[in-house]
Amino acid sequence: MGSAKLVVLAVITLLSAPARPFGAARAPAVRMQATAASSQIIDASAAELRAAPNPPPSAEHDILLRAARGEVTERTPVWLMRQAGRYMRSFREFSTKIEFRKRSETAEIATELSLQPWKAFGTDGVIMFSDILTPLPAMGIEFDVVRGDGPVISSPLRTMADVRAMTPFQDPNTKLPFIREILGSLRKETEGAATLLGFVGAPFTLVAYSVEGEANRHCIHTKKMMTAAPEVLHAALDNVADAIGMYACHQIECGAQSIQFFESWAHHLSPAQFSIFARPYVDRAMAYVKARHPTVPLIYYANGGSSYLERQRDMQADMIALDWAVDMRVARQILGAERKVSGNVDPTILFGSEAQIREAVITNIAEAGGKGRHILGVGHGVLQGTPEASVAAFVRAAKEHS
Repeated sequence: MGSAKLVVLAVITLLSAPARPFGAARAPAVRMQATAASSQIIDASAAELRAAPNPPPSAEHDILLRAARGEVTERTPVWLMRQAGRYMRSFREFSTKIEFRKRSETAEIATELSLQPWKAFGTDGVIMFSDILTPLPAMGIEFDVVRGDGPVISSPLRTMADVRAMTPFQDPNTKLPFIREILGSLRKETEGAATLLGFVGAPFTLVAYSVEGEANRHCIHTKKMMTAAPEVLHAALDNVADAIGMYACHQIECGAQSIQFFESWAHHLSPAQFSIFARPYVDRAMAYVKARHPTVPLIYYANGGSSYLERQRDMQADMIALDWAVDMRVARQILGAERKVSGNVDPTILFGSEAQIREAVITNIAEAGGKGRHILGVGHGVLQGTPEASVAAFVRAAKEHS
């Protein structure tokens, strides 16, 4: 039996529910909500979601894919960034027992975690559970994820010698064998029922993380490099842009139907810095993908990048994903009516009442131009502590508002 299967068997053993000891807290009761638009399962255990059927095939199975390609759709499709996350009871059963890289690099586990929010809430998209840093070891940059601290790179890129020591991105089937298995399994599960999304980190964000070595409030080493040694930064960006283009193509060839590029550290950039150190390299990576897979829609999300939306108007992406810090109506005016967008409800709305969530959904759809003219989502990832019932209400409101 392979090591991945042994891990999964061990996980299933850990996650099986023994009889509740006397005096122990009772787990939240599972609630099912059924409407004309959907059937949703709230606060389910991992075992309960595993046993639940997938959402059935439907004529709307590709509604998110069609919207990403630029079609006006019969209703507004919906998915959420970080929809597979610690706000879900079922997800926490894994995250509290298994370290991150084992979860994201063991195909059976990553597949199950990717499917959980789709099975629970009926989102129109399923996104692979992974991390933007996942391809770094294939480039010679090792990282670990430390509980409570996040990703840590023990040997950061600081000199030209460090950059020259990077490994060319080759043979992802050997270096990242779990990606094909995860996406292949997810494509089989979602075929005819939902759109399968892959994702990559944008070059600036990956290089900045590699330079800093960990999350840094001021991105200080990277900012210093911009002025003291820009040639080092540009050399690293060159390497990573090429690698990320190839990695995105690999995900498509493994089954992803659309790719989102995450510029997670865009908030560290001034508009001018974005134009010099971020945009040229992510555009290059996206152009590489478009040349090889011209029908696969690409989405670009710059977290904190809404202060320079005008510089994103003519990027290589098919769609711009908006953060929550800009009004949808204003973003539409800046980007132009022809630029396709997704987003961008403030994720803290999900701590509000169902009526407030529904109002936010209806307002966002109206400001985006009306039904079927964008992809609805939150303008950042779903936050830890968000009630599952609120995510269900968000998806339900999108599907019922037609």
